[in-house]
Amino acid sequence: MKPVFILTLIGIFIISCKNSESQKNVATLNYPTTKKVDTVTNYFGTEVKDPYRWLEDDRSEETAAWVKAENKVTFDYLSKIPYRKGLKNRLEKLWNYEKIGAPFKEGDYHYFYKNNGLQNQYVLYRQKNEETPEVFLDPNTFSEDGTTSLGGLSFSKDGSIVAYAISEGGSDWRKIIVMDALTKEIKEDTIIDVKFSGISWKENEGFYYSSYEKPEGSELSAKTDQHRLFYHQLGTSQKKDPVVFGDKVKRRYINGTVTEDGKYLEIRASISTSGNELYIQDLSKQNSPIVTAINNFDSETTVLDSQGETLLLVTNLNAPNKRVVKVNAKNPVPENWVDVISETKNVLSTSTASRYIFAEYMVDAVSQVKQYDYDGKLIREIELPGIGTSSGFSDKKEATVIYYSFSNYINPGSIYSFEPSKGISKLYNKPAIDFNPENFDTKQVFYNSKDGTKIPMIISYKKGTELNGKNPTILYGYGGFNISITPSFSIPNAVWMEQGGIYAVPNIRGGGEYGEDWHNAGTKMKKQNVFDDFIAAAEYLIESNYTSSNYLAISGRSNGGLLVGAVMTQRPELMKVALPAVGVLDMLRYHTFTAGAGWAYDYGTSEDSKEMFDYLKGYSPVHNVKADIIYPATLITTGDHDDRVVPAHSFKFAAELQEKQTGNSPTLIRIETKAGHGAGTSVSKTIEQYADIFGFTLFNMGFKELPNGL
Repeated sequence: MKPVFILTLIGIFIISCKNSESQKNVATLNYPTTKKVDTVTNYFGTEVKDPYRWLEDDRSEETAAWVKAENKVTFDYLSKIPYRKGLKNRLEKLWNYEKIGAPFKEGDYHYFYKNNGLQNQYVLYRQKNEETPEVFLDPNTFSEDGTTSLGGLSFSKDGSIVAYAISEGGSDWRKIIVMDALTKEIKEDTIIDVKFSGISWKENEGFYYSSYEKPEGSELSAKTDQHRLFYHQLGTSQKKDPVVFGDKVKRRYINGTVTEDGKYLEIRASISTSGNELYIQDLSKQNSPIVTAINNFDSETTVLDSQGETLLLVTNLNAPNKRVVKVNAKNPVPENWVDVISETKNVLSTSTASRYIFAEYMVDAVSQVKQYDYDGKLIREIELPGIGTSSGFSDKKEATVIYYSFSNYINPGSIYSFEPSKGISKLYNKPAIDFNPENFDTKQVFYNSKDGTKIPMIISYKKGTELNGKNPTILYGYGGFNISITPSFSIPNAVWMEQGGIYAVPNIRGGGEYGEDWHNAGTKMKKQNVFDDFIAAAEYLIESNYTSSNYLAISGRSNGGLLVGAVMTQRPELMKVALPAVGVLDMLRYHTFTAGAGWAYDYGTSEDSKEMFDYLKGYSPVHNVKADIIYPATLITTGDHDDRVVPAHSFKFAAELQEKQTGNSPTLIRIETKAGHGAGTSVSKTIEQYADIFGFTLFNMGFKELPNGL
């Protein structure tokens, strides 16, 4: 992209790493006064002060006033960044292309999601045979401001009825609406107060869903601890929905799924985000008992499919990288399992379609896909379009053509059709986007962490970038909950790279890229490994002259927000900018909010033992902000309706930094209203957020105009 004109730097909020006068001006930022209260908690004989605990009350007028005051300071500051508007315009322009999802068949119709370009939410269309597609569901009409989103959708067995969930303001609480799929008429009263739930139909009769009792106090922050699985019979009141599982046993997460043939109900129950019990109920027999397959939380096992009385399961029991087994549904205990696809050195994820198993392996965080029959016989390895991430390969048994998507950090997601019987892939849809991947490079490197562990990292940037240590660089990480960060295209990151920015993603421990062992190496008393891996990634980029500390920003969301908070407090001199988003930042109290107690497998809690308390306190970002330390320029982002990682984490961290920051760099918090943890955020809000984040980052790296102009 050629620069059209160059904007000069204006305003007293100019920041330059070489301009002391500008830094002096920045230091005059007038942060809101955040009162301190005398709150102290005793942990195993250690008294810990918590002066900003009052900010945990999301319903108080005081907290609302603080949010308003902080946002005023933040948006006043951001408005004076001269190229903020240019970034927003470029984001809008690049975003404005047609995006189409893979089609799926329900009843007589093929359905697909489509966004014309800048629509806040994707629209669901349907098409019968060669007829003109029609709008089936348009979430953009759910609310005037675009903050109500589609949170899930499921069709009945014959496709004649649909149940869909909506999220209001980004909350994890959902409502389920039941609609006649043929006439698009609402069939009955809305199901309310649903949370962390799927929707799984039993034929056309009704569906299973999960939820908690509404908590006392704030529904956005109060603890939700006992999940229950319900069955809703069509035509009856929600008040009469029976509890299928969870009334007699306390579990934090319970999910029920009916197999495609409608014969079995799979029930998964967990007390944390890792490990589950597994139960099976034969739905073909009335009042059949619920049979136990797994009665502990030491592994993760799910039902892949069923054939007659045989269940196919995916498990990491005695197989950290996962395997596929088969077992008779009448006695599905592990002693009776028989391997269908054995464990390999690469992590396995699976799907089924056309009576085949599709096994996606992660090879150093890059996709490899193999097709097997239900007996475990290898049919073929599927040739993918390149090095990156594939997803899809999932459909009904009778499907003759299925679909998958493929993308990486520089290639927008394209959709391919695939004929399982022939092994033939064809390009189905390639987006017409104003971005040329040929102008960019993406490569994988390996570096050593502090303890010598080899860590992969993918680095993407514009071709011809000179490795002179002066390239603005975003280092993004996550490192938790067995979640794998694999290559995918992002419009904001494309804009970042257009401006000469480098985008680097290390696959650090705590994630799932190398299986459960890799995950466990970044949990509880080993959590410091995650931070060390990320710090070593930054040091690699600096030592290799991709960037330097003056041009490095670290970024992460949720558990990744914790990563940023911990690293910036441990090594504040390492980076110029820190961008913790919706972060878990108070490690002593995270488990007291909403479903936070379920994260204890990864973190442990301050109540477990003195040793665990000491360890958590040693890295908890809120508790490790120190006076007389120069911290990097920091833009904390959160949403006022985030009921997964409550915004109080971010509020308290911002207050600590604003009180104790010694240097001239700003500490700001950007609080999105009517927004949650991220899912369902409207396109317009997302564009504004990234314009602010990128503008703040470059501004604080000393750029007086954008590197490539806008």
